[in-house]
Amino acid sequence: MSKTSHTSESQLAGLAGELRIAVGKLIRRWREQGHLGDFTNAQKSVLLRLERDGPATVSMLARAEGVRPQSMRITVSALEAAGVVSGKPDPKDGRQTFLSLTPSFLKIVKTGRAAREDWLFRALQAQLAPREHGQLAAAVKLLSRLADF
Repeated sequence: MSKTSHTSESQLAGLAGELRIAVGKLIRRWREQGHLGDFTNAQKSVLLRLERDGPATVSMLARAEGVRPQSMRITVSALEAAGVVSGKPDPKDGRQTFLSLTPSFLKIVKTGRAAREDWLFRALQAQLAPREHGQLAAAVKLLSRLADF
């Protein structure tokens, strides 16, 4: 590998470490801006899935998350008890219940997301020069490719 045209393995390893630290700090700051409560990772995953994909049964959620329906039932029960998820019987099959985010929780999610995006917008304006905005746009494309790996 040529040092002039390629990054050495040690430089790449260093970059990986710096990226991990920077992304971790950014995520922590991001979360501070719109705190939604103390949900477990499994609960957050279900909430995000319901928001993104719409109503689902416990079985559908379990399949999508790769867990047993019994485990998903425990996760969903906690979310129902917290008042963030509610269920309605399936009109075609009354034995099944379709779960969705409650309107009040959906409003909290949208408000929190808006607060985080506003913080990030202000941070971009305050911390980066206009030429750096273009560099960041290019970096976002690269990060998206890494995330899809």
